[in-house]
Amino acid sequence: MHPALQAVLTVGIGVSSAIAYFYLANMFLDKVLFPPRGANAGRNINRANMIRPWVFLFPALFALCLYLAYPVVETIRLSLTDRVPGGYEWAGAENYVALTKDPKFWEALRNNFFWLLVVPGLSTAFGLIIAQLTDRLSWGNIAKSIIFMPMAISFVGASVIFKLVYDYRPAGEEQIGILNAAYLALGGSEPQAWLTIPGLNSFLLMIVLIWIQTGFAMVILSAALRGIPEETIEAAIVDGANPFQIFFKIKVPQIMPTIMVVWTTITIVVLKIFDIVFAMTNGQWGTQVLANYMYDKLFRANDWGMGSAAAMVIMLLVLPILVWNVRQARKEMR
Repeated sequence: MHPALQAVLTVGIGVSSAIAYFYLANMFLDKVLFPPRGANAGRNINRANMIRPWVFLFPALFALCLYLAYPVVETIRLSLTDRVPGGYEWAGAENYVALTKDPKFWEALRNNFFWLLVVPGLSTAFGLIIAQLTDRLSWGNIAKSIIFMPMAISFVGASVIFKLVYDYRPAGEEQIGILNAAYLALGGSEPQAWLTIPGLNSFLLMIVLIWIQTGFAMVILSAALRGIPEETIEAAIVDGANPFQIFFKIKVPQIMPTIMVVWTTITIVVLKIFDIVFAMTNGQWGTQVLANYMYDKLFRANDWGMGSAAAMVIMLLVLPILVWNVRQARKEMR
């Protein structure tokens, strides 16, 4: 079957099934389970209205349990076992101890920390600066659309684009990589295999995620900037504040909760980063990260215990930031 036709059928069947479920659930509650007839009509209506939200929520709750809660429980179980011929045997905390003795794990943890220091801060800063500058332009919406476009590209697609940017060809051959072409044009002695240079290669991978996430930060922060009351800005202008003072002392403090939500959202993305590293270096040349390390253990080394333990480390790192992010988002909605 053609993929386009398959997609249309999937969407059609899914939407039709959802409509049928909600319609039939209503019919069952109102006509069969709690019919509004006789002396108990009022009580039945109240009972149906109490149960109805849970009936409507059931598909979502079932999906959450199946695709979120169950995998978490199963991952915890696997992290405490070793795979042996014919099944599993209890290992306790041995897999976690083995993680701490693996140099590749510490390399991955160190690189994730490096990503956390660079990507969320730069993405948020660039997004904030662009949001401020484009709000002053007559063609600002067009500029925002162009900057937001990378968000529509998958991480793997963006990695392929930047892999061509960093492409290396031996000396004497025509360089198709923009970075090497520019490097030679500026007087470089010979082309560089950029993705194999330790330290620099990790930063070059981070540029891909910064390029993608800047558009996300810009859109959210632009909306926050437009929500600032004009009275506070006008009062600052009357008091003689210059544009830099207005921006840093008036605007930024008022949107600080939004800045923190954007920063923590990008932080969560960084902690789970996998696609870019897998597609561009596969963790080689000192670029290993936790998610790619987990993938290597699970599907290459076939070590489900170590791989599951690495997954639990990622979850433990993400969980506090996620909880804080949800709390801040709820405060913003009040």
